[in-house]
Amino acid sequence: MTSPSLTLGYVPGGTPAKWARIWAERHPKAPLQLRAVAAADAAGALRDGTVDVALLRPPADTSGLAVIPLYEEMTVAVVPTDHLLSAVDTITAADIDGEPVLLPLDDVLSWVGAPGIPVDHRPETTEDAIELVAAGLGALIVPQSLARLHHRKDLTYRPITDAPSCPVALAFLEGQQPPLVEEFI
Repeated sequence: MTSPSLTLGYVPGGTPAKWARIWAERHPKAPLQLRAVAAADAAGALRDGTVDVALLRPPADTSGLAVIPLYEEMTVAVVPTDHLLSAVDTITAADIDGEPVLLPLDDVLSWVGAPGIPVDHRPETTEDAIELVAAGLGALIVPQSLARLHHRKDLTYRPITDAPSCPVALAFLEGQQPPLVEEFI
């Protein structure tokens, strides 16, 4: 007989290590499986049973999901280290007005009226957009964890003081939960 396990999905920039460590200490006979999921696929992974619980940035469609807000993440602008914006510790949205800005197809921010001039080309992923920032094609506005995840020596990021924050939440299917999901919650 196999021991019961629980699968935790997490989006890029999500930090499941703390959760995994605590779970292992409390439930050594019920392993926690970690599964990276694309931000756009996280809700679907819960709905189709690929993961039992997920650390995610809440999607627009949360139907069928219970969502527990965990924290708000700071929004930052990623720019080359020699960019004018790198000379200050923090910036405002007005500082980005007029700047070319990359908008990857997997963008996780919901910032209506975001500053900057969107570049025509939309890179597939945030990681691809980081490459284009390094090539000098524009700035990238992302949650701080994604800037850290894709850190490079030739790039830096600056907090945007008046930008909306990006929520991170724990999500699971609504309704009666299996005991391990209930325990994780």
